[in-house]
Amino acid sequence: MFTLARFDRHAPFAIGLCALLFGPVAFAADIIVVTDSHHPVQAPTGVRIIELDRPSRIEAELAAHLPATPAHSAALVQQRLKDGGRTLHQRLGTAYQGVVDAWSLGVTTIPAVIVDQRYVVYGEPDVAKAIALIEAHQGAQP
Repeated sequence: MFTLARFDRHAPFAIGLCALLFGPVAFAADIIVVTDSHHPVQAPTGVRIIELDRPSRIEAELAAHLPATPAHSAALVQQRLKDGGRTLHQRLGTAYQGVVDAWSLGVTTIPAVIVDQRYVVYGEPDVAKAIALIEAHQGAQP
């Protein structure tokens, strides 16, 4: 079952949807997908994808194959940080900013497709289908 919710920071409102709706999809201006590496999504180009486990995956890269000696390990991680340069620091910053953004939006389940920071569909890995659900909901509103 998929859930469509309207974001309202003061009074969340959620509507359960039981059926998938198919049809043409007009993409909204601001689409964010929150997921992790265990919940792949199908998203068109230009959609912001936040992977909640990306920071830990980058940290695992930095910690891979470290020597047993703490001093040597620390030195090797420092060297890897230095070698990674600006690109690595940007990857880390972007990864952690994504986690903060997902938290600030109040995402409770993944995958989550968020449109215009007003609507969210939980549990649908196909972004086009999630947007169709939102559009159908909007069309049903007076």
